[in-house]
Amino acid sequence: MAFAILFAMVIAPFAGTVRQAAADDNWSPPSTVYIPDTGQTMNGVFLDFWRANGGAVAFGNPISQEMAQNGHTVQYYQFARFEYWPEDANGNVVHLGNIGADLQPTAVIRANSGSVTKLSFSSANAEVARMTKAWLPLDKSVGKKANTNAWAYVSATRHTVSNGFKAFWDASGGAVYLGNPLTEEFQAKSSTYQIFERGELSWTKAAGTQMVAVGETLVKKYGISTAAIDQANVPTYSEDLFVEPVKTPVAVVPSTSPGGSSGEHWVDVDLTNQSLVAYEGDTPVLTTLVSTGREGFETPTGEFHVLVKLESQTMEGVIGGEYYNVPDVPWVMYFTDEGHALHGTYWHNNFGNVMSHGCVNLPMDVAEWMYGWADIGMRVEIHY
Repeated sequence: MAFAILFAMVIAPFAGTVRQAAADDNWSPPSTVYIPDTGQTMNGVFLDFWRANGGAVAFGNPISQEMAQNGHTVQYYQFARFEYWPEDANGNVVHLGNIGADLQPTAVIRANSGSVTKLSFSSANAEVARMTKAWLPLDKSVGKKANTNAWAYVSATRHTVSNGFKAFWDASGGAVYLGNPLTEEFQAKSSTYQIFERGELSWTKAAGTQMVAVGETLVKKYGISTAAIDQANVPTYSEDLFVEPVKTPVAVVPSTSPGGSSGEHWVDVDLTNQSLVAYEGDTPVLTTLVSTGREGFETPTGEFHVLVKLESQTMEGVIGGEYYNVPDVPWVMYFTDEGHALHGTYWHNNFGNVMSHGCVNLPMDVAEWMYGWADIGMRVEIHY
């Protein structure tokens, strides 16, 4: 990146004062984070997918480390299993595992005609029987009934979804998130449940509809460790880790007095990077971020020369239909006869971003130094 080159410049002959540190142009978000609530880490594409699709609200937190399972790298979460499919032809390398199927009872009662078998619920195994019955697909004739906002038949799995479960299913993206229903509703103790391809819902009068922590059920079923691991140097997850630091002004102000070195004094303004480098001959003596003209008020490009210098001036006028009045603008160096100038800027600290009506806004200490360093006629090169 151009910034990396710019801020790597060594100002060896000038043991100046660094006014402020710039945002690191080598910055990148972490590829691995630590979740202290479960003592696990998330990494790479699993982390990206988790963050992009609802995070802990949608999937819960990770409860295992990554592992190989059924030919794929997987990781269990409270409500889901992430699977890495690098072979996916569409480039969707993270799949949500069909964990609902893993909840199916080992022995399922089957009906010869496809209709639901009558079961007795008088035994101690009534709850198991109700769950087993719920897995049986419905007769296709059920699909002749028209779907409503509160009830739907899903032909792909020959099951229905209704009422609060349907409302949750619809609101969360339907088959995209939970997949299609694999069971009918069934009761266990005081709760009602329904299993979908990629998760399970429960309902109670007190709590309403909620996700069931299926991942926790499955790690127990498969004997997968959920023991917390050592955090080591992995950062604790926070969305703040993924916010690029704001670029802040960088000014390496020479300790030598103005005019103390040989060579032409001139400045190079890079509009793309919103930066300025001051040179004596071919030697850079100062670097800084600046703010130039925003859209509709673009700073002109080309070669210019300082025409007028004013220690302070109130700038007032109308440009592009916008009135402005800025009192006591310091260290003003006009380089066009249309009002474009290099000058000190006390009203914002957002250098590195376009802000002005066409002038080159400088940090205050940079402007003060440059005013003494620059002569009338100093060359000003401006480009993208």
